[in-house]
Amino acid sequence: MGVGVLFLRRALAARPSRAPVAFATSRRLLRSSPPSRAFAKQLFLGKIEKKEVFPFPEVSQDELNEINQFVGPLEKFFTEEDFIHERHWQREKQAPQREPDVELVSGTLGSRPELKADTQSLSHPVDSERIDREGKIPNETLEKLKNLGLFGMQVPEEYGGLGLSNTMYARLGEIIGLDGSIAVTLAAHQAIGLKGIILAGNKEQKAKYLPRLASGEHIAAFCLTEPTSGSDAASIKTRATLSEDKKHYILNGSKIWITNGGIANVFTVFAKTQVVDSDGSVKDKITALIVERDFGGVTNGKPEDKLGIRGSNTCEVHFENTKVPIENVLGEVGGGFKVAMNILNSGRFSMGSLVAGMLKKLIEMTAAYACTRKQFNKNLSEFGLIQEKFALMAQKTYVMESMAYLTAGMLDQPGFPDCSIEAAMVKVFSSEGAWQCVSEALQVLGGSGYMRDYPYERLLRDSRILLIFEGTNEILRMYIALTGLQHAGRILTTRINELKRGNVTTVIETVSQRLRDSLSRTVDLGLTGKLGAVHPSVADSANKLEENVYYFGRTVETLLLRFGKTIVEEQMVLKRVANILINLYGMTAVLSRASRSIRVGLRNHDHEVLLANIFCAEAYYQNLFTLSQLDKYSPENLDEQIKKVSQQVLEKQAYICAHPLDRTS
Repeated sequence: MGVGVLFLRRALAARPSRAPVAFATSRRLLRSSPPSRAFAKQLFLGKIEKKEVFPFPEVSQDELNEINQFVGPLEKFFTEEDFIHERHWQREKQAPQREPDVELVSGTLGSRPELKADTQSLSHPVDSERIDREGKIPNETLEKLKNLGLFGMQVPEEYGGLGLSNTMYARLGEIIGLDGSIAVTLAAHQAIGLKGIILAGNKEQKAKYLPRLASGEHIAAFCLTEPTSGSDAASIKTRATLSEDKKHYILNGSKIWITNGGIANVFTVFAKTQVVDSDGSVKDKITALIVERDFGGVTNGKPEDKLGIRGSNTCEVHFENTKVPIENVLGEVGGGFKVAMNILNSGRFSMGSLVAGMLKKLIEMTAAYACTRKQFNKNLSEFGLIQEKFALMAQKTYVMESMAYLTAGMLDQPGFPDCSIEAAMVKVFSSEGAWQCVSEALQVLGGSGYMRDYPYERLLRDSRILLIFEGTNEILRMYIALTGLQHAGRILTTRINELKRGNVTTVIETVSQRLRDSLSRTVDLGLTGKLGAVHPSVADSANKLEENVYYFGRTVETLLLRFGKTIVEEQMVLKRVANILINLYGMTAVLSRASRSIRVGLRNHDHEVLLANIFCAEAYYQNLFTLSQLDKYSPENLDEQIKKVSQQVLEKQAYICAHPLDRTS
């Protein structure tokens, strides 16, 4: 066992007079606790469940000390070693004389590494430029990641892992996110690869597989995507057939774009199996299986040549007559689709902290350049359009970080809270924010940012995948909207049916309500005032949130009345619904966080107030415009024209306008 793991575990063991399990509440063992009312779903009803999000989640001082003991060794491994390399090229670009390179002297992880000069070469455990160039993570780096315990961050301690809460996992994710290839490799291993065993595995499966997965002796992969089934997971072709002696499933099929596929020893595989329903009929249903490479018949293709995250191993995985013991069924036979969705839904929130950590470092690097690079006898930092870019990067980072930690805190509550919508919103906002912010940072450097000598083009390439994997943002927007609308529909069914039947009382009540709304009704959902949840410094923004939430609830009711079940086909409508909800959740997160920061007196809390108020104002006006587009006769709604243009282009499979130089004669 490496010194890193020992150091981190000593941090857990050192806590006085506390339960022997790390963050016991985070394990959510209190099954008797009433399930919390999902915050995001209530927004569809025009309600803010304050107790779910106010005050902003906190950890105790003891827990904070523990987190910092974890963070210290990890930051030394990533920040001091990897970004010394980045600082080196900054110095080399700016200085006419070559400075001595810097190398870390290896030592215990509990002490600060010493620095020494090396005039010949740079040698760092995490060298992101090398990982990107060579298309693989060096073995010595992987071994150090294993020694730090990073392959078992959320594996329970009784199975050899670190047993981290979601909040602590998010905090470490900020550091791991400094290298995209490493972040993806670790996430594929534990956020999805072995997560099914934690969520749905029985005691025997956990005892057999988790210890070696936690140590990194074995690496895990998640096998769902196939050549003919991407976002449509239910259409997979891989099949598992029960053997004649009913002791094995014979697995055949191929999976594509599998992260860790070429280095994994254990695979969570999803395959079609025949299931006898209660009525006696036989149907094909998806079943989840734990498959070992040693079972035989498991092969993989060569690593894919990718645009970004080039150091992560991505390849095809093939199963040919692989014998899987029936004991390796994960969950219930035929229950694999639910297992897959639970795995994916549980891990998406962490993208917020991963991206936020990367963007914080990006802001530092870019600000250092902008404050020293001169044009027209002024530093770039003095120009308004450059300042605007830094304000945008700071705002996006603050919002995604707030959303991620709010969601992590909710997930750490007892009672198995359903935060699938919240996690999906964090993923969508963070991935799009990363792409936008890295692009803006590159723009600050101009031509230099486009060169491989600088890390910006690598970060841009690495960021692009974030909008695609763990559910494309298009699919997630549909999920966010439809899940919330389904919740609202169940509750509003009686009222909507009464409106359709023309129930006089309900109709009069609805007309009166809309009349009050048209007369600029004052909305008060309890966020402000003496007993309000937010600090007066952000009260105006809280009022904007309340107004948006109220009218969003009214709009949802109108949409359900207008479309009914056919709303599932209205993707442009659903996109707008999702965009509003993402803004509402972001507004809630920053208001809750900023209010806490003011009340506890955190440093630079006035800066947080600025960021929160700017975001809330922008989101408020975006929401007003989007709400207007959802009106049936809105002139702002151009859906029909957009559909017509698309149909004409797709019919010809070409851009169909005549060339501007063409003539009719």
